[in-house]
Amino acid sequence: MQEAFLAFFLFFIAVPSLVTEGAPSIFQVADFGAKGDGQTDDSKAFLQAWNATCGAKDVDPILNIPSGKTFLLQPLKFSGPCASGSVLVKVGGNIVAPKTVSAWEKTASNSWLFFSGVRNLSIVGSGQIDGQGSAWWTKTRNFYLQALLLGGCENLRVTGLTHMNSPRNHISIDSCTGVIISNLTIIAPEDSPNTDGIDIIRSTYVQIQDSNISTGDDCVAINGNNSHIRILNVFCGPGHGISVGSLGGKGRIDNVEDVYVHNCTFNGTQNGARIKTWEGGQGFARNISFSQITLIATQNPIIIDQHYCNGEHNCVNGTTAIAVSDVTYSDFRGTSSKEEAIRLDCSDINGCTNVVMNTVQITPSDPSINKTTAYCNHAKGIYNNVTPSVGCLTRS
Repeated sequence: MQEAFLAFFLFFIAVPSLVTEGAPSIFQVADFGAKGDGQTDDSKAFLQAWNATCGAKDVDPILNIPSGKTFLLQPLKFSGPCASGSVLVKVGGNIVAPKTVSAWEKTASNSWLFFSGVRNLSIVGSGQIDGQGSAWWTKTRNFYLQALLLGGCENLRVTGLTHMNSPRNHISIDSCTGVIISNLTIIAPEDSPNTDGIDIIRSTYVQIQDSNISTGDDCVAINGNNSHIRILNVFCGPGHGISVGSLGGKGRIDNVEDVYVHNCTFNGTQNGARIKTWEGGQGFARNISFSQITLIATQNPIIIDQHYCNGEHNCVNGTTAIAVSDVTYSDFRGTSSKEEAIRLDCSDINGCTNVVMNTVQITPSDPSINKTTAYCNHAKGIYNNVTPSVGCLTRS
């Protein structure tokens, strides 16, 4: 795994700078008719401003969304490729979605703001992106909107923004290469359904760092067909933790490898470090490392669930399973809100292999719980200096 991380580091050293010399052209959304009063639909103005920015052939054009304004937008797609080598979107003001579900009924999109096929894109600033999703959370819908979808982008940077109250996922990264996400604040109520902070799918060389994520679902979800994912210095809570998966749903072939989660905190979360796979899936989840983790009253601090079925009843036993291997947990410290602090519930078909636990100390957060416990099913590996004791692993 160290070789993979070295390759990851060298990749980012080799990525060309997103800012080049020369005075860039600046395109102001107000110059295209955006009002920024929070009531007027500014969608047309934003799309025109984007088309001008993306079409500019001079050096590194900038699309500027000024501070002190609130811009109401309908679902929009900002398409690439762009004429320039890189594009900067500066978000100083606030961007809000319509408040009512009825405003979205005619859309064919499953996303609110969609950046597609843009190379060397930077979205930066201190502004706020508000999906106003509360109307979506009260009942089952036929479809949901993810707030910000970044698809098919290469050398992407997102930093500084506040994302809040998405109808569904706050940020989705799909089929991207070379992504750095940093210094974000993502907020939604603990009981808001499916409001993942950041979802990653079909992407490689993605780094998420120095961010605070408080949502009603996974803080970060690493879905199928991802590799070389780094998550550093992320504070998660409330939420469902940092999850690899779910993988293999409906018999899919999903592969995930080279995932490194380091120096993260789980505060009052439903899960901490989680791997979840469906029975009947195919593929693998391997070379996954969680290290230097702080736990504060976490319900399930360490969990591998290979019998995951998203709360559905009468889940069918599968004849195939995602192969989970080479998973390391090191330097975990803190408290569990439940007696069972470690759960390795692996598949009867191929189990979990080469699970390594080193210096894991998890004690109860509730004084009424005497000690923490661990559950094991078809897991093999080694451990050293682990509390609670994990009976299915061999002492190293």
